[in-house]
Amino acid sequence: MSHAHSSPDYIPETAFGDWFLQTPTWDVHVLEVALRDLDPLMPARRASYPVVIDVGCGWGRSLRKLNDRFRPDRLIGFDIAPKMVEAAAREVAELRTANGSPAEVIRASSAALPLADASVDLLFCHQTFHHLVDQDGAIAEFFRVLKPGGTLLFAESTRRYIHSWIIRLLFRHPMEVQKTAPEYLALVRAAGFVVPDSQVSYPFLWWSREDLGLMERVLRIKPPTVREETLINLVATRPEVDGHGLCLDVIKPDGKASTIAP
Repeated sequence: MSHAHSSPDYIPETAFGDWFLQTPTWDVHVLEVALRDLDPLMPARRASYPVVIDVGCGWGRSLRKLNDRFRPDRLIGFDIAPKMVEAAAREVAELRTANGSPAEVIRASSAALPLADASVDLLFCHQTFHHLVDQDGAIAEFFRVLKPGGTLLFAESTRRYIHSWIIRLLFRHPMEVQKTAPEYLALVRAAGFVVPDSQVSYPFLWWSREDLGLMERVLRIKPPTVREETLINLVATRPEVDGHGLCLDVIKPDGKASTIAP
């Protein structure tokens, strides 16, 4: 008799990956740069977002940054890896939100968050999807927990980067689920989110290049303008609900959003 084996929810990091995620390089050149890139893409940026969550918070370095930027009353970091949950909880042990509440760190799958429907104002997901096996389940869960009008900040490495020789050598990922930048954008839009082209960025950062940017920094050779992108950052919105039912935001061929009422 054959036995079916369930796929893991995620692929754990290598020892090198665990170390790298705790370095100043990660904090300054990856995490902070992504947040600075995403911020101006946000439509109608508010001074505060009452409930903010980070799905795939890792070692917890993002939580203080999110607390400072978005001033939530409730801040939650989620991760599936027990060692990262423990480390993140230590990282934010003294952190307090705008109303004095402690930050929370909870172990959970990105596709099964222990949150009520429409309960989150802002969801941050940074460099997490390329570790996930069930990407469709995760993006559907993001849509479920965000409030109508809620914001998704999504920053991800693409297949071009994850399949590069240096990443294959140093890290470990579920290679069969990796996506191109257009495929990630299509995934988010297909889940029901509104993502105008004006809210998408394709940074070509030195660390996302196979040569680590040496060709440009040392030899002064500019990267090609036509290339397969290595990174995609986007700001998505769950469509609003009004008193007459769901208002549907649709993306037109020119990348602009328009709203129609059914």
